[in-house]
Amino acid sequence: MTERVAVVTGGGRGIGREIALALAADGRVVAVADLRATEAADTVEAITTAGGRALAVTMDVTSSDSVQQGLHAVVDELGPVEILVNCAGWDELKPFLDTDEDFWDRIIEINYKGVLRTVHACLPAMVEARFGRIVNIGSDAGRVGSSLEAVYSGAKGGVIAFTKTIAREVARFGVTVNTVCPGPTATPLLDEIVDASADGDKVIGAMTRAVPMKRLGRPEEVASAVAYLASEDAGFITGQTLSVSGGLTMA
Repeated sequence: MTERVAVVTGGGRGIGREIALALAADGRVVAVADLRATEAADTVEAITTAGGRALAVTMDVTSSDSVQQGLHAVVDELGPVEILVNCAGWDELKPFLDTDEDFWDRIIEINYKGVLRTVHACLPAMVEARFGRIVNIGSDAGRVGSSLEAVYSGAKGGVIAFTKTIAREVARFGVTVNTVCPGPTATPLLDEIVDASADGDKVIGAMTRAVPMKRLGRPEEVASAVAYLASEDAGFITGQTLSVSGGLTMA
C-alpha cells in the first residue's frame, strides 16, 4: 500500500495500539497520539522494531490546543495527515441517576468532542488533497444502549450520527468517513471499568453471555476492520457503521 501518514488517537494501548500496529503493517507511517506518553512510546517501539515508521505524540483530546499542537508536530515531522483514527475513549459503569454533570462533561469531552476536535483539524487538508480516510471508533453501546453506560452510549451514538453527516458532506472530495463499533473487548480500559464498579463482573459477564460467540472480542479483531476501512480498497465505502462484536448487534 501507499506510505500514507496515519494518526491514531488512544494509540498507546488496547484497541488503539493494535490499530496502530495494523496500519504500520500495511505500510502506513503512524503517529501514535496518546495522553500516556510512555505507552505511546512503547507502541512506536513495537512498530519500529517490526521495520515500520512511527512517531509518538502526546495529545489530550479534551484540549483543542493539545490537539492542534500534536497535529502540527505530526505534519512537521511526517507530512500531511491522510488517515485519522479516533480511538481515544473512557468510561465508568454507573447508573445514570448516580452520575453528575462533571461525569457527563468528562465522558462527552473525551468520547464525543475529542472526535470533533481531531476531525475539524484534519479534514481541511484531506478535502484539499482530494483524499482522506477517517475511521471513528464507536461502540455497540451507541447502537443499542448499554446498562450503566447511559452517557457513554449517548456520546457514542453521537459519534455514529456525526460520522454519517461528515461522510455526506465530504464524499465528493474523495474522503471517506466510517464508524467501527466494538462490542465487549478485552482491553486495559475494560479491566479498569470492571475494577471500578461493584457490579462490574456481573455486567461484563452478562455482556459476554449476550454475545452469540460467547466470548469477549480481541483488540486485533477490531484493528483489522479499521485497517480495511482506512485502505484504498475501501474507497467506495463511506458513512457506514460496522460492528465488530461477535454478533451482539446485527443490523
